[in-house]
Amino acid sequence: MADKPNIILVMADDQGWGQVGYNGHPVLKTPNLDAMAANGLRFNRFYAAGPVCSPTRASVLTGRTHNRTGVPSHGHNLCLQEKTLPRALKRAGYATGHFGKWHLNGVRGAGVPILGDDANHPGRYGFDEWLSASNYYDHDPLLSRNGEFEEFEGDSSVIAVKEALKFMKRSHKAGSPFLTVIWYGSPHNPQKAVEQDMSGLPDLGDKTLANHLGEIVGIDRSVGLLRKGLRDMGVERDTLIWYCSDNGGLKTDPDAVGNLRGHKGSLYEGGIRVPGIIEWPGRIKPSITDFPASTMDIMPTIVDLLGLPEDSQLKVRDGESIAALFEGQTPKRAHAMPFRFTRRTALIDGDFKLVGSSQRGGGWELYDLGKDAGESTNLADKFPDRLARMATEAEAMMASVEASAAGKDYPEGRVVQSPRNAFWHTLEEYRPHFERFFKRPEYSGYKKKVEGGEKKRKRKK
Repeated sequence: MADKPNIILVMADDQGWGQVGYNGHPVLKTPNLDAMAANGLRFNRFYAAGPVCSPTRASVLTGRTHNRTGVPSHGHNLCLQEKTLPRALKRAGYATGHFGKWHLNGVRGAGVPILGDDANHPGRYGFDEWLSASNYYDHDPLLSRNGEFEEFEGDSSVIAVKEALKFMKRSHKAGSPFLTVIWYGSPHNPQKAVEQDMSGLPDLGDKTLANHLGEIVGIDRSVGLLRKGLRDMGVERDTLIWYCSDNGGLKTDPDAVGNLRGHKGSLYEGGIRVPGIIEWPGRIKPSITDFPASTMDIMPTIVDLLGLPEDSQLKVRDGESIAALFEGQTPKRAHAMPFRFTRRTALIDGDFKLVGSSQRGGGWELYDLGKDAGESTNLADKFPDRLARMATEAEAMMASVEASAAGKDYPEGRVVQSPRNAFWHTLEEYRPHFERFFKRPEYSGYKKKVEGGEKKRKRKK
């Protein structure tokens, strides 16, 4: 199994850099994540490729900044012409499974079960099995198993891990290495933790914060189940687990981002720096690194680790292999890490970070993250040469991204599938399920929207 280790990618939804015990959160306890960090490679500077959810998910599966892939922001469908990690590992003999939040099929709103004929369901990108929701999901979720709806009871993170473990056990029994992607719906709103996970947490009178932090306790509990499950199967030394969050923390928790600047939606550190851990007991010695890495590096690292063919990935990509860290060495980056969201652009080159206020030039800010992680002092005037060099690289990156977004990286030279970014309650294919959905609390609010839309259409007639 050494040449084909099992790969598990775990990602929280809106967990901030400060929301783990090992980063000093004042009240939140995460013993299982702390143990995982102590036993593996812990990143002090790990980055989500985007400051919101769908973009980062696109980067995990492609090794590219999300703007190249058809996913400029949340709720856009990932271009089917992309070369993806599950497709690459499937060709290498891996069983592939996705469990939890998807949000790459262009369907917005509270997560609903993904339809079996959805043009962008997880199976279209190389997953053999999937138990997924279109977007965030919470307590007692309604999910879709390869297109068939199933109802579950309990904490959503624990459910995702238990179902993923069933898949891993079947794959292991069949003699197949596995790629398992577990994407939680927590601690994204509506935030409804189970009582046991809120014990001892501050409620500030309305339990909003307790529910928010309690969902992270639930995540931590599920991580404990996952690690124990691997030990019970006897495969923990043959399995790499890569844990992170999809973007920075929420303002709900005043300690969500530690002392960083910004929150979810921002390209400052608080919006993109997230918890990052890689545990592989059979290979990686416990260590802490200040080397900056991102979700864009996940696919290139795994392709390099497994020695997969060069054509497993598109030639134009932004992530790079960081496998050298597994051997205690420091990787060398060929270029800075790019970030782009709405009208903001950023580059991270070692300790220096460039932040732009527009897509094309002007308003550049420069920070030395090694000395100023809180991005409080703009050094643009102090280091004009570095600023100019990084700004030139940023301009070239933006031009390259625009070409990719137009489909220039694909053999067809264009994007074939039409983009989608629509709320599920506006889609005709979901209409047959409205009666069932509207009986559930997470969807009840959409009934008024549907009724309001129908009234407007009647008035127009």
